[in-house]
Amino acid sequence: MTDEEFKAVKKAERKAKRIASEMAMELHDLVEDRLPAAYEDLPKIAQDAYDACAAWAEASAALKAAEEA
Repeated sequence: MTDEEFKAVKKAERKAKRIASEMAMELHDLVEDRLPAAYEDLPKIAQDAYDACAAWAEASAALKAAEEA
């Protein structure tokens, strides 16, 4: 793996982590501020947070593999 490819993998992991953190904050805000009135928003926001965390886990695994290579 070239240095440029490694940097791209690292950048993708950081971006995925940022997005996952933002989705976690959105879920937290829903729970803290808007429930129970906004209960209908819960499934979509929870799914979006789950998907973002899964994408981060995948990117994190790719970075770990790149670091070990």
